[in-house]
Amino acid sequence: MNRRNNLIVALLLLGALQGKAQQVVSLTEALQYALQNKADALKAQLDIRNADFQIAEAKSGALPSLKATGALNYNPILQKTPLPGELMGKPGTVIMLPAGQKWNSNIGANLQQALFNQQVFIGLKAAKTTKEFYQINKQLTDEQLIENVATAYYKVFSEQQKLDIINSSYQSTLKIRNIIKSLYENGLAKKIDLDRTHVNLTNLETNRAQMKNAVTLQENALKFYMGMPIETDITLVKDAIEVDPQLWADQMENQHRTEIKLLEKRKELLGYQVKAAEADYYPTLSLVGNYTWQGLGPKLPIGLGSRQGVYWSDYASVGLSLGFSIFNGFQTKAKIDQAKIQLENLDQDLKDTQLRMDLEYHNAKAQIENSIEAIKNQEANVKLAQSVLDDTRNNYQYGLATLTELLDAENALLQAKNNYSNSLLDYKIAEIQLHKSKGELKSLIK
Repeated sequence: MNRRNNLIVALLLLGALQGKAQQVVSLTEALQYALQNKADALKAQLDIRNADFQIAEAKSGALPSLKATGALNYNPILQKTPLPGELMGKPGTVIMLPAGQKWNSNIGANLQQALFNQQVFIGLKAAKTTKEFYQINKQLTDEQLIENVATAYYKVFSEQQKLDIINSSYQSTLKIRNIIKSLYENGLAKKIDLDRTHVNLTNLETNRAQMKNAVTLQENALKFYMGMPIETDITLVKDAIEVDPQLWADQMENQHRTEIKLLEKRKELLGYQVKAAEADYYPTLSLVGNYTWQGLGPKLPIGLGSRQGVYWSDYASVGLSLGFSIFNGFQTKAKIDQAKIQLENLDQDLKDTQLRMDLEYHNAKAQIENSIEAIKNQEANVKLAQSVLDDTRNNYQYGLATLTELLDAENALLQAKNNYSNSLLDYKIAEIQLHKSKGELKSLIK
């Protein structure tokens, strides 16, 4: 899909989101929207465009340079030159004669073409590599956006699940309250039991309000990472989270990571920086051509001819210009040494990045394994807590369980569901980190 089509899709999506309340947004749509609208993505694209202008600037050094010049001068006092009087029929004397004319003007052109300039050639290669650097940087920016948006997306999803759990618990507690209220009105329950259920409902109502606010905050964070107006109303696709136990089994290949490619391209640029500094040791050779049309006279030499004492003439020259630095106070050597130090620093950055990626990969694998095990345990725990609550509710109706046991069973189920939701979130975040460590974040855009 070209840029024009991408822009159309983004505008249509934005219009749909703004024109329809609570527009459902899938993870793929959220990621695509971010890649087309977030400022970081757009700036990275501008850097690539700017690299084309840098290449054009570097090419200019290898192209001919043509300049036009013009000057008009008035000399109120002419410089005098001593001449022997013999020339004027006055032997034995020195005559001071003025040299030049009161007015002179010239119009000229200068042409210069580099025949050999090592810095120009290195600069052109560096400019092309710079564009490749920005293209890789664009990929890294996209991956960072995918990571941020996907993480924020699942956090919203998790907070919404917790809100649904609280709503479900509230409805369940409300049913219990109604049962106790009926028993109390018939003299079969104590008022303190009814009051305790009121307290529990009020606490759940407070938690529900806090959770609604948490969902709103997470949605705002998601819209920020997407580059979407905060006032846009969205809701997420409530797809079941799939757990893939084999996801962590594949091995990581660090060379596919964009961070490594970016550092390697930066190393290539620093290599050109060393060569550019070494280019000071090379001579420069240029073809130079000049042409000038000059007018001299006692009057303003514009539009006047020889009858008014103004004389025009032209002259031209063509030649080669050779330049060679003999000694510059070891400045070139210092530049080369500095560039080499930067290369050595970059080698250390590469080693440290490799180590960090190994850490991220193994941590993500460990978190995946732990999350899968936690999900299994919490899923079973939710079923068990639900069974305990159902039995306790029945026993309470027949006077075989206390209200405390019933409320404890209700709270246990709420906690079990929240733990299950947290385990799912931990798994999805670990999954994102595992995709990142394997250089596969873009696989999240299906």
